[in-house]
Amino acid sequence: MSAKTRKSVAKRFKVTGSGRVKRRHAGMRHLLSVKSSKRRRKLGLGGMVDKTDEKRILANLPFSH
Repeated sequence: MSAKTRKSVAKRFKVTGSGRVKRRHAGMRHLLSVKSSKRRRKLGLGGMVDKTDEKRILANLPFSH
């Protein structure tokens, strides 16, 4: 039986060329008026998944690496 991609994981994460996992920051959907401009700018930028979580995410993305 072949491994299937978890589509919910595929929509949330991307694997870079070096094998690291990119992600988006939470907190940009609503209640933006109470957040400072600096905070909103930082949240708009992407982030990298921590090394400790990469293995779990990549296990759900069998064809990405």
